[in-house]
Amino acid sequence: MIILTGTNQITFGEGTLTRQELTIFQKKNNSAVEYHYDSVDTLLFELNMRTHIMESAKALSTSGVYFADLKKSMANPAYWNITDQGRFKLNAGASPQKAIRDIFTNGSAYAFECSMAVIVILYKAILDSIDPRQFDRMNSNLLIFDWQSNSKLHLIDRIGNEEAITGDIIYFENPEVHPMLPWWKGENVVMIEEGLYYGHGHGLGITSAEVVITILNKYRLDGSTQSAFMTDRYVHPDFTFFAPFQGSDRKKHITVKIGDSIYVR
Repeated sequence: MIILTGTNQITFGEGTLTRQELTIFQKKNNSAVEYHYDSVDTLLFELNMRTHIMESAKALSTSGVYFADLKKSMANPAYWNITDQGRFKLNAGASPQKAIRDIFTNGSAYAFECSMAVIVILYKAILDSIDPRQFDRMNSNLLIFDWQSNSKLHLIDRIGNEEAITGDIIYFENPEVHPMLPWWKGENVVMIEEGLYYGHGHGLGITSAEVVITILNKYRLDGSTQSAFMTDRYVHPDFTFFAPFQGSDRKKHITVKIGDSIYVR
């Protein structure tokens, strides 16, 4: 359940939350796990940013970006330099926010693998959630590579995928992948909503867990007995870290009752 300033009695005014924000709130609030928030603003920021992660995943799925391994990565040279390791390094003097937006508006100029896609989605969601000037300040020397290494995203690891909700990153593992096909060893996906996930790898797009597993299973060793599976681990950005950078112009009017108190913004 959600605990806000010491109580779980939280009621939002009509129209305060979007349908997707309300769905996220209700799943967390109905959970046996306690989720503590120090302020209404922090809670609302998380609900909003999670929807932006979903929207960014959907946008990438229709952007025209290609799937490619690290050796065949492509990027618009107006914004990015590709390093020997296939990482995207922001050009000196380039605007971080414009460089991220270009991936979504000029997708045919880009190609990268599934871990990179997750990073791109998260950066776009952060950009859409905070003051763009703060985004540029925080990412003046932006370097995009795999999600396990991008410390600027302030990712939090969690265990128990039954608690995963919109905006979380989940990994499907293929433990008996054919050794000649290492790119099918797994897939990083963004949870869009209950039962749907976005995977960039191999053109998966937005689909179900069953389809992801079925596709991965096609590339196992002959005679293999262990199916691909959704791992129990999931990750998401530290929303509390990014909340202070939201900017007053992005805060909407809200009314919420917390215990016996009414909060209006």
